[in-house]
Amino acid sequence: MRENNKVKHQTIKNMTIKIISLFVMMVFTTTAGFSNDDKYVAVMQKHIQMLYEAKGVSDLQQAINGLERIASVEKTRWEPNYYIAFGYIMMSHHEIDKGKKDLYLDQAEVSLGKAKAILPGDAELIALEGFVYMMRVSVDPASRGAQLSGAAMQAFQRATAIDPENPRALTLTAQMQYGTAQFFGSPATEACAMAMRAQEKFDTFKSDNVLAPQWGRGMAADLTEKCK
Repeated sequence: MRENNKVKHQTIKNMTIKIISLFVMMVFTTTAGFSNDDKYVAVMQKHIQMLYEAKGVSDLQQAINGLERIASVEKTRWEPNYYIAFGYIMMSHHEIDKGKKDLYLDQAEVSLGKAKAILPGDAELIALEGFVYMMRVSVDPASRGAQLSGAAMQAFQRATAIDPENPRALTLTAQMQYGTAQFFGSPATEACAMAMRAQEKFDTFKSDNVLAPQWGRGMAADLTEKCK
């Protein structure tokens, strides 16, 4: 009888250990979620595409929400926070209310700061920093242009110095130059030349990172068209 109780006790103990082990594995799988590179790339590509195809603030927020979930798990990856920042910049672009525009740009700066902490000194991140400054200027050019236009151009110049081939840094530089020329009623010759150069770089620029930014080609093309 004692032997049977001993066997039953051991069986229950073994089952308990298995249940606890299974629970731990389930928790680990949930929290580690995207640790497999292929899964991470696939889920990132899905949400990046959502950003690129977004038609407005609601679509952008949906993509950002997904990217924030990824960022909460993948704490050593810079890409989720980069694209969150990009998404908020795009939300600011779509927004009409000036106060909300700035709030979106505030959120972009927070996410960009997280990405820069993981990958400091990267041309893509520095170019995006300049994009935030440029968007802040667009909210109120008269009061912000003198200070923030210079900050934007400095960021673009730093990005170009790090990576002269980066088409986004060149495109944003051209956009800033064009906007400044329009504001002061001066020729946009330099901006147009930069836009054409940026278009050429889009045809040759390559990255080993499959999640590297791809946006900006349309911006460069539109600006080149305006120059004709």
